[in-house]
Amino acid sequence: MHFRAGSSIDAPPLRVWEVLTDTAHWPEWDPSCDRIEGEPRLGGKVKAYTKLAPGRAFPVTVTTLEAPRLMVWSGGMPFGLFKGVRTFSLTPRADGGTDFALTETFSGPILSAFRKQLPDMTEAFEGFVAGLKSRSEARQDGSK
Repeated sequence: MHFRAGSSIDAPPLRVWEVLTDTAHWPEWDPSCDRIEGEPRLGGKVKAYTKLAPGRAFPVTVTTLEAPRLMVWSGGMPFGLFKGVRTFSLTPRADGGTDFALTETFSGPILSAFRKQLPDMTEAFEGFVAGLKSRSEARQDGSK
């Protein structure tokens, strides 16, 4: 099971990375985010709370952190029975902008048991990408 959303952002990768890794402020621009606990650092633990599952924490580990181009969050059940891997990818463009992609892949031998419980992430991912684009393209003073 796989979800993906992406956008071309008219801001340099360092600016997009700054917004992306400032998880404390995600609720200001990500319409599906209630809050994020923890900071994205390599090997660090992060808990995401979303409007898709109010009150429920989704704990993940930051398994890859390569500024300003790649961040990967992994979570799931022991022994790989069920696993989710979320990848945030930034690719610099020749014009100074950034191509951004957000993907999540669910896998594992008991995925079929969870498939019907998993929400369709398409709208949430599109909202995240649109919010990241808007925030990244906005000037530091908050205006366009």
